[in-house]
Amino acid sequence: MTYIQERGSTHVYHVNRMSKEEMDHMISLCVHEQPAYCVAACPFKMDTKEMLYYAAKGNFKKALAIYEKITPFPMILCDGCTAPCEDNCKLCELGDGVSIREVERAIVRYGEPGRRSSVFRMRKKKRAAIFGSGLFPLFLAGELEKKMYPTTIYCKEEDYESYIAAAAGHLLEPDRSNEAKRLKSMDLSFEFGCSLNLSFIREKMELADVVCASEEVAKMLAPEEAADVEIMLREQAKIVSGPAESVMDAAFAAKRAALTVDLLVQNLSPHSNRGSEGAVTTKLYTNMEGIHGSNKIFCGQDGYSKEEAVEEAKRCIQCHCDECMKGCVYLSEYQKHPGLLAREIYNNTQIIMGDHPMNKPMNACALCGQCTVICPNGFDMSQVCKSARENMVSTDKMPLAPHEFALMDMLFSNSEAFLSRPQPGYETCRYVFFPGCQAGAIAPDVVMQAYEDLSNRVDRGVALMLGCCGAISEWAGRYEMTEKVNEQLKQELAKLGDPIIIAGCPSCMKQLKESIGAHVIGIWEILRKIGLPQQAKGLEIPVAIHDACGARGDAQTQDMIRQLLSDMGCIVEDTEYSRDLSPCCGYGGLTAYANKDMAAKMTEKCLERSDAPYITYCMACRDRFAREGRESRHILELLYGANASNMPDISEKRYNRLILKQTLLKNIWNEESVMEKKDYTVAYTEEAIHMMDERMILKSDVERVLSDYRENQEAILDEETKELVTRSRLGNVTFWVRFVETEDGYLVHRAYSHRMNIMKRVGQ
Repeated sequence: MTYIQERGSTHVYHVNRMSKEEMDHMISLCVHEQPAYCVAACPFKMDTKEMLYYAAKGNFKKALAIYEKITPFPMILCDGCTAPCEDNCKLCELGDGVSIREVERAIVRYGEPGRRSSVFRMRKKKRAAIFGSGLFPLFLAGELEKKMYPTTIYCKEEDYESYIAAAAGHLLEPDRSNEAKRLKSMDLSFEFGCSLNLSFIREKMELADVVCASEEVAKMLAPEEAADVEIMLREQAKIVSGPAESVMDAAFAAKRAALTVDLLVQNLSPHSNRGSEGAVTTKLYTNMEGIHGSNKIFCGQDGYSKEEAVEEAKRCIQCHCDECMKGCVYLSEYQKHPGLLAREIYNNTQIIMGDHPMNKPMNACALCGQCTVICPNGFDMSQVCKSARENMVSTDKMPLAPHEFALMDMLFSNSEAFLSRPQPGYETCRYVFFPGCQAGAIAPDVVMQAYEDLSNRVDRGVALMLGCCGAISEWAGRYEMTEKVNEQLKQELAKLGDPIIIAGCPSCMKQLKESIGAHVIGIWEILRKIGLPQQAKGLEIPVAIHDACGARGDAQTQDMIRQLLSDMGCIVEDTEYSRDLSPCCGYGGLTAYANKDMAAKMTEKCLERSDAPYITYCMACRDRFAREGRESRHILELLYGANASNMPDISEKRYNRLILKQTLLKNIWNEESVMEKKDYTVAYTEEAIHMMDERMILKSDVERVLSDYRENQEAILDEETKELVTRSRLGNVTFWVRFVETEDGYLVHRAYSHRMNIMKRVGQ
């Protein structure tokens, strides 16, 4: 037996195979973090969705805190808001959108203003001066105060109430009084009752680093220059000013102006580094299936009551995209959207020293591609994880443990259990039947009957090749092992005359097409042409089809499977998440080896779609469903009237492959092969068999350990149970076996393994 070296199992290039640019492009496809439609339409980018979320819970304090993030004067803004968000509400597609503006007003009316932070904030050194009154100067004063600029406002009004009234005379008296209190609490300096003539203004301008003014004052200071509306600046005069036509215009202009102030004091161009200002276009996708429209709650002249505002806020559907997470156990278990998970996985590959915490999530993906089909932008999490695995292997940072058993199983399939022969009577053949390693392990009788049928009914010869297509090493990211498998298969196919491959497994079909560029068809395609075998018979009760991951995007294969079942008299029901949306059974991507709990949940997800018996065309799917107690059949079992083994354990699967090879060589090619026999027996308790299967310990491993014991007689006696305990290191793993000696051999009670190496101390 050839073992794989723990690290550096292939030639290590230490080359990063994961491009940051490619990863950034992939992450950009995920729309989960895109703003909701109402948020995107708001020039202030207010998180309307979150505000409505808290309002729906009756938490007006938190809802108001969100509103206060976008404006220093919420009462003024909400009163003059034109609510562009309402026209973009997704519910408008089904009827009335949410009355966001009226809910905002209720939030401002009933919400408790947040206390100003007691945390010390360092004031900036540069000083700002604002001349004049009105909406723009008022909003700008609030924005600059937020940014901690020492700001002085020069105005002709006599007090705070008058200053607010000059800007927002449309407000009711109580609201003006509240906004005046808010203004008074801000860290701003006011000089009331000023005569804003040119001499006074120019004198005060000398005291400030940045000059801001109402449009009226700005025109007086620079009558021949208009402000650039993109940056709110008269560049020649260096005066920041803005419009006063409406509340929305003034508030938005103040935000732009505050950013301009930031850039000016840093001696930067006011046109650069401005980011995204104003309303944006969102790429968000929201599935409206199952959502019903409703009428907005009537709002009287006095606005919503608390209760009415809560009910109206509850109408918000909290637009988001989690389509991939609905169908994918992997993503839903980690509770992370693909963009975030992909970023964390990429960062994991860049760690040079220390732990790699995302190895387990990276290896838990089934690489099935379901997310790519579901995602409106085609985000491919499988490609992210596959590239990450390859990167970890190429930089010698991927531990072998998660995938070693599967890789060793692949090597076994392509060595001791491998078989490649032309049909008797032919030197080269038109076709070669490639059933796949899982078919030979789980249903050897089905493979024999299928090959016998094909060789009898298909013209120009059908060769046989038993082995693994290389998907195992491909999934593990061991790309150099995959290249060796590809080379082996190419050489064997060349000996057979480069025939057309008849695959019995959709994953093999996909792998052989992509890796060696072979001409591959499914056995179902051949059977549709030559007709059903005589013994073909469907089940007499309705059945559910589980589509294999390897057939995703292959409508022809999906249709042929359904047609074959129909031809056999099966009553077929398509389930939710079928065809291209079908979830993985838990075997794909080696999830069953790297993360058994995740794989079990994947299997459960598949089975919850229907109570009917499952028909599959992937033998691994059939095996996993049977292990969960669900009646399941591979379509070849129905076509050839032969049932697969009843949930073979990992040792029986290897034995089945060897027996299949031996039987075919004897019955078809008249070649005798003798399996090695021992002069003693090894028996196993039921507990031992279950434990070994769960821990992926083969009977051949146990027998190797016992063989070493027979040579060195090294064991520990457990006085309490009278059992012997011995160990041996095979490859990268140390195996321990608990057993008792019998008259003709050994009875194994327990077995376990670990990856530590036990060293002997010699001479002490």
